Amino acid sequence: MSKKPSIPKGTRDFSPQEVAKRHYIMDTIKGSFTAFGFQPIETPSFENSETLMGKYGEEGDRLIFKILNSGDYLAKVDDTLYAEKDSTKITAKISEKALRYDLTVPFARYVVQHQNEITFPFKRYQIQPVWRADRPQKGRFREFFQCDADVVGSDSLWQEVELVQLYDTVFAKLKLEGVTIKLNNRKILSGIAEVIGETDKLIDFTVALDKLDKIGEEGVKDEMRSKGISEAALQKVQPLFEAKGDASEKLKLLSELLSTSETGKKGVFELEFIVNTVSELKLKTATLEVDVTLARGLNYYTGAIFEVSAPQGVAMGSIGGGGRYDDLTGIFGLKEVSGVGISFGLDRIYLVLEELNLFPETVSEGTKVLFLNFGPREALYAMKAITHLRTEGIQAELYPDEAKMGKQMGYADKRDIPFVVLAGETEMEDGKYTLKNMKSGEQDQLDFDALLKALK
Repeated sequence: MSKKPSIPKGTRDFSPQEVAKRHYIMDTIKGSFTAFGFQPIETPSFENSETLMGKYGEEGDRLIFKILNSGDYLAKVDDTLYAEKDSTKITAKISEKALRYDLTVPFARYVVQHQNEITFPFKRYQIQPVWRADRPQKGRFREFFQCDADVVGSDSLWQEVELVQLYDTVFAKLKLEGVTIKLNNRKILSGIAEVIGETDKLIDFTVALDKLDKIGEEGVKDEMRSKGISEAALQKVQPLFEAKGDASEKLKLLSELLSTSETGKKGVFELEFIVNTVSELKLKTATLEVDVTLARGLNYYTGAIFEVSAPQGVAMGSIGGGGRYDDLTGIFGLKEVSGVGISFGLDRIYLVLEELNLFPETVSEGTKVLFLNFGPREALYAMKAITHLRTEGIQAELYPDEAKMGKQMGYADKRDIPFVVLAGETEMEDGKYTLKNMKSGEQDQLDFDALLKALK
């Protein structure tokens, strides 16, 4: 007995209806990207391992899917190395490529590789799948799409302001109200690490802080302690966990906490500019909130960081995020090219829209009219009409087989096709078509012009 086929955990098949809904989200995002001046690029689904490894921190590196070398991939592993059974050392010998973890690092590689062809500042968007060897759960998959927009070649804070507006524009078009755009700055986190005397543990500090929503305040503190961050430092950082109030109150708290750190004060200034400017310009539907504990664990962020939360009452992790990276291209040899970007989590946005019933009914519309098949002559007569209807932008098709009428009508019903056309000997003689409304049951005999008008 053959084994039942399956797919890997953390991946999914999508039905025609699901694909239509995903395209609705992607088309909405793509339209906004274009309106804001971003240009599309695409990069390979896999990169050289050296391009990806070491760019996401220790935890991120563990989630990168490695690809085995072609042929006899163990040939480069000598007996001594094999006997050590050190998977890290062996992996470097048997795998030279990996599936991309995100779109930002491949974009940095693209910018460096094509720097002589690019006009800076370069605004690019990219909508492609990425892969992470994560533990699958609701809203977290091993294969998923990211929809990214980045600007490189400018350190102007107006880019951050525009990216906040871009988030707001997309969610307004999707009719998704109550979204919160959380904002912080990595310079502020660097400044905090400085004033609490733990500058050398900045990465440990931010990685732990980034887990606040998952493991809570005490969990974060326990992880910081396990990394050697002192109790005295934790006491100094306590105001972060207790921060309340609006943006101005939080900015005042940060100014006081970071009064002795030049880096921290610069972060507060940048945060203040974005908040005040967005307040002047006003948002359509989203809310901008200063979150003093927002860290985003990726090591390449250096300035503003964003994270987007779904509306209250929807149990979902972040549906978007991003930030400023001052020298991401530097890891590939192109120094001092600042960039900033954001990402939309397509799969999570889909789940939120589904839960809130926000997909328009027209999204899943497919074939509008099915012509029944009564034989070769009738089918040819039908196909001539179908060909003309398609040139007029109407989705039309012919049932492929000369089957019983009940079977053909049942097919139209199961596929939610709203109209059926019957064209037999009588209709052909009169140059007419019988149009049946599948919901009301009403039917009319029409010439082609009247048929076209009725279907439009």
